Formats: sequence, structure tokens, C-alpha cells
Amino acid sequence: MADASPAKSTTSPRPQLTSSMRSSSFLREHQQYRPPQHPESRFGIDTVVEDLSNVSVSPPKHTHNHNHNHNHKHYAGFNGIPSEENPPTIRRGLNHSYSHPNCAPVGGKKQSRLVATLFYKPNGESTATAASGGSGVASPPKLTSENSSGKESLPANFAPTQDPESFPLEPPTQEPEKLDHLYGSYVSPMCVTSFLHLMSTFPLPAGETDYSSSHRCLDSQENPRVVELTLDPAPCQSYLSLTDLRRHELIYRFEREWSVDVALQPDTLWRRHPRLVVFDMDSTLITQEVIDLLAATIKDPPDLAARVADITHRAMLGELEFDAAFRERVQLLKGLPASFFEQLRPVLDVTKGVPRLIKALKRLGVKTAVLSGGFLPLTSWLAGELGIDYAHANEVVIDDAGKLTGEVKGLIVGKERKRDLLIEIAGKEGIDLSQVVAVGDGANDLLMMGAAGLGVAWNAKPMVQMEADTRLNSESILDLLYLFGFTGDEIEQLSS
Repeated sequence: MADASPAKSTTSPRPQLTSSMRSSSFLREHQQYRPPQHPESRFGIDTVVEDLSNVSVSPPKHTHNHNHNHNHKHYAGFNGIPSEENPPTIRRGLNHSYSHPNCAPVGGKKQSRLVATLFYKPNGESTATAASGGSGVASPPKLTSENSSGKESLPANFAPTQDPESFPLEPPTQEPEKLDHLYGSYVSPMCVTSFLHLMSTFPLPAGETDYSSSHRCLDSQENPRVVELTLDPAPCQSYLSLTDLRRHELIYRFEREWSVDVALQPDTLWRRHPRLVVFDMDSTLITQEVIDLLAATIKDPPDLAARVADITHRAMLGELEFDAAFRERVQLLKGLPASFFEQLRPVLDVTKGVPRLIKALKRLGVKTAVLSGGFLPLTSWLAGELGIDYAHANEVVIDDAGKLTGEVKGLIVGKERKRDLLIEIAGKEGIDLSQVVAVGDGANDLLMMGAAGLGVAWNAKPMVQMEADTRLNSESILDLLYLFGFTGDEIEQLSS
């Protein structure tokens, strides 16, 4: 008797990959990325491997009549399209590729691989989307009733301009539809395939005919949150530099569609072996802004805390020059007792993952530094508590009565000073700048991140995320280690 055939499914068919969306190396050589197979009522992409070289078709068993007449039937080889009459039997086996994108390059050929690390964001809704109720486009102001007659009029200043020459000719670009809720709240196979298809649209270097790719699930194989892809070769640098590729509109659109952050790095030795990691302090190593905490302790005038917070916010966005903004805020703190620095120590909220990250970096022999635009008393104390090697911040003048005079001593640790200190520390330790990583969140960190081999915008302001090499928007700063190629198990061993 023939094997029972699966019943037809009444559900709508699942989305299928078209040939133009496939990366042969991903679909053929890396099937371990697929979720575990389970019995289903139909055959689909999750239960069928479309590679004839690894498929064995077993014809159904036949019954014999009393006259021993065999009812032979011809069974064609499985062509990738299962049917009820010819259900395929797929035997598990080892799919091994001798040549792999992660192998050493052919002799005489220069290596030009690109590493893309995809971080899934469970709450990846953009600010614009959240503000508009999820539609992706800001809703226009509602019409208001002018009087009881029901006559409606537009609110004041509704039109963006009164000059016809500068009136916008196109509506705002609509946000792409979110796809992670369709294919899985993680870095799904369809997400990876879509990214590979996107990268294949960029031109290849001269002499190359095709991309090859491989991947690693860094934290979980079944439902990965972090996936590292290696592409060989990298897109043509003369056509599209790595800096321009990182800021490409198609990359941003892909991130919004799949709720991921994409970190692009050249696959070099220094990516895996940094020797110095430099951090900003406020809103990076800690979740607060220290100067705002100090201002909140002053009750007279009552609006002082709000004024200081507004200046801080605008300075971090890059709307105000940092040095002048810092002097203005310190002047507002005139008369504050210096003892408040010690009182704020237990109030500081250290960012999730910071202690474990510093511990892991020390085990790897990596030097660490904190360069803060805040105050030296708290910065030095926090660096000592965490075991950070270098600490630099601003020194304020304190009078004989132990109160702040509203003045700053020496150079302000602004954007230029942070860059210079990073270069100075690297030179003192004999470390090449290509082995330096800088992490920050504000506009005053951009020069520092630009001088380092890798600049990481950590839950940063919009302009900083646009300008930085890489952006991380996650709950734990321990995710920084994924950028160096460590797996979740390795990170656990280093930081435990």
C-alpha cells in the first residue's frame, strides 16, 4: 500500500521566494539556518530542499496481487515541486562546501570581504511612526469648527509656507511596511535573503562576476537576534565607498522594514582585535545627564532644571556649540555646594551591561577610557568603580566656602578635546587608531568617533546615528562585543 499522502491545506499559500530574490550560497550551502522541521499538512519551503544533488526520492511501496503481477509505475526525479502523487522523501545528510567565503583568499588576490551584523530590535518602531500612530506618515491637524453653523476652517499656520515657489511638490515619503511580524520577530531567513538580494544590487569590483555569502547566528540558531553575514567581495569601492554605503537610503529602508540595525565593517584583522575602547559617560555609560541632575537640586528659581535640560538637549542634538553651552549651564549652577557631587554617586544609573562589558574587555587585554563632557569628580569616581583605565572630564572652580563659582578650569572637554584625548591615549599606549573603538551618543562625540577605527552611536541622537560608522539601539551595551565577531556563548564566558 502506498504511503499516505498529506492532506491538502485550506490555508492560503505562504509567500514563496522567486529566483531573483535568492542567493545561491545562502539557500544551498547554509540550510542550518532554517527552523527545525515539523510534520505539516502540506509541503512548503520549510520541508523541501530544492537541491537535486542532496535529495533522494523513494517511490511508494506497492502491493502484489495473487498472480504476482507487479504494477510498475515510472517515478520521475523530484523537480522541486512536490505533489500528492509523488511526495518526496528527503534524507538528512551533511552539506559541505570546500570553498567558503570565510576561507583565505586565492593566492595573489587581495581580500575585500564585507561583514554585516544584523541586530533585531523587538520594539523597532521609528519615532516618526510612533508619533503618527503607526501609519508612518504624520497626520495633518484636524479641521476645527469655526462656529455653531458647522463651517470648518484650517487651523492657523497649517500651510507649510505662503510662498508658492517653495511650496512642497511631493507628499512626504511613506514609511515602509513592517515585515518582521509576518516572518518572525527575529532575524528571519526571509530577512537575511532580502538583505542579500539588496546587496546584490550594488555593482561588483572589476573582474568579479558574482557575490558569495555566508552567515553565523551569533546568539541563537533557531530564533537569532544577532546574525553576522560575510559577503565576498565587498561592493565596488570606486563606485560606492563604505561611508556612502552605510548611509545609503536602501539600507535605511531595509532597517525600517525589518526592525533591525545593520552594522557594516570591512573584514579586517583589527575588527576582531581592538586594543582601545573609548566611551562617553552621560547617556552612554550612565543613562542620565549629570548636569541635569545637579540642576534638579536647585529649587530657586523653580524653572532652572528645565532651562538646563533644554540647553543640554539642544547641545546633544548639535543645535548649540557645546563649549559655549557648557559654560552657560555651569554659570547657572553658581552657588551649588560641591558636596552634591558625592551625594549624586548613589543616584547614577549605570547603563545595562556596562560592568560586564568592561570586565570582558579587561580579560581581552583591551584598554578602556571615558571622555566626558561632564564633571571630573563623578567621572573619576565611576571610572574607579568600573575599572576603566583613563578618565577625563571638566574641572569646575570651587571657592573657599566649598561652592561652585560658575567657572570652568582649563580646557573644556568638548568635541575637539575628546578627539585629541583619544589620539593622545592611543599614542601613549602605542595603539594604532584602526584598533580604537569610540562609543557615544551626542553631537560632541562625532569627532572622537570619526578619529577611531570604528565609531558606534549608542542609542544616539538622530544626527549622530546618521553620521556614525555604526549604530546600536538595544537594551544592553554588552551587544558591542557582537561587532567584534564574538558569539553569545563567548560573550557569556568573557563577562561572567
